[in-house]
Amino acid sequence: MSERLQPGDTAPAFTLPDADGNEISLADHKGRKVIVYFYPAALTPGCTKQACDFTDNLDLLADAGYDVIGVSPDKPEKLAKFREKESLKVTLVGDPDNKVIEAYGAYGEKKNYGKTYVGVIRSTVIVDEEGKVERALYNVRATGHVAKIIKDLDI
Repeated sequence: MSERLQPGDTAPAFTLPDADGNEISLADHKGRKVIVYFYPAALTPGCTKQACDFTDNLDLLADAGYDVIGVSPDKPEKLAKFREKESLKVTLVGDPDNKVIEAYGAYGEKKNYGKTYVGVIRSTVIVDEEGKVERALYNVRATGHVAKIIKDLDI
């Protein structure tokens, strides 16, 4: 089980490959707020719904000063397929060894249809302009989550 982040914590630095194999770092976004969201797998129904919701609201979030980065254990090739198939505009990065996912507390025990297993916990961490955790939300729902973030942030 990884330790969950709390508001005020320094967000763990990361550099991960995006769908095109380019390196994306949290440090690249210094001076802007960043919504880093963690999802279990590209091309699955819940994760597709969530990525489409972020894409649909990307302009609204950007205008309010937020960048969005989606993190999953997928390799860049699968992320590229996901982006093309769903016309996603959100930045997707892959963390196949789960190091960043664990550093953000988004990896651990979860239940699905009565079975307990270990995997990526659908989570969202909002990082401020200085690289500090503003909010850390764990076990979020795929549907309606983006609307809740927008409401909670008064956007």
